[in-house]
Amino acid sequence: MSFINKLFGGSKEPKEDKVLPWKALTSMSQLDNIATKSNTKTQVIFKHSTRCGISKMVMNQFVDAFDVDLNVDLYYLDLLNYRDVSQETGYKFQVLHESPQLLIIKNGVAVAHASHGAINSLDLNPYV
Repeated sequence: MSFINKLFGGSKEPKEDKVLPWKALTSMSQLDNIATKSNTKTQVIFKHSTRCGISKMVMNQFVDAFDVDLNVDLYYLDLLNYRDVSQETGYKFQVLHESPQLLIIKNGVAVAHASHGAINSLDLNPYV
């Protein structure tokens, strides 16, 4: 195994897990709060399917690339456990449901959104 690690640049040092300041999005009433808060601070919603390998991969890439010093509120929506909240998110912010999906909310509306691999191409900085 050490040969493979050397060949592919593996390290014996354990990788430190990056922890994002996620806020769990679990109720429809939170959507009104997100819309209101978006008038003064950018709100970001990550919709994730816990049973989808692509969603997991995209989320891991998002976590690795996310700047924890970015001045946003970051919400995590487990769309399988909170299907009604996921559906209402689409209605409220006028965005067709996809999974995984990232929504950027400012002044009560979705100013940008992306799904699948495009999530990690979306630069959050211009929206902060």
